Amino acid sequence: MRSDKKIQLATLRHWRIRKTVTGTRERPRMSVRFSNQHIRVQFIDDVAGVTLAAASTLGKSAPAGPKLAANVAGAKKVGAIAAEAAKSKGIASVVFDRSGARYHGKVKALADAAREAGLKF
Repeated sequence: MRSDKKIQLATLRHWRIRKTVTGTRERPRMSVRFSNQHIRVQFIDDVAGVTLAAASTLGKSAPAGPKLAANVAGAKKVGAIAAEAAKSKGIASVVFDRSGARYHGKVKALADAAREAGLKF
């Protein structure tokens, strides 16, 4: 279980990032959230307050076969799925919001997979 100090630090990182990262219709915010079991990605227009596209390990677009987990391999697959979902909605360029998570491991793998699939950020 996370200690109170770790939760406070993660919350501060999230606020610090969200002060500067804002999505628009042309360049939405790609918000990434990790739980212990699942990965969720949303493409958000903050001006209108609307989610334009989404992908997750729970989504219908997840590949059939072995269940996707919240690890580096799952992050790579979800990153590619998220990029395809964004491209199908006409989104080519995004602003990356890591939601307070450090940019390494799963977060970096997801971002690299999305870049390889054609998203620009």
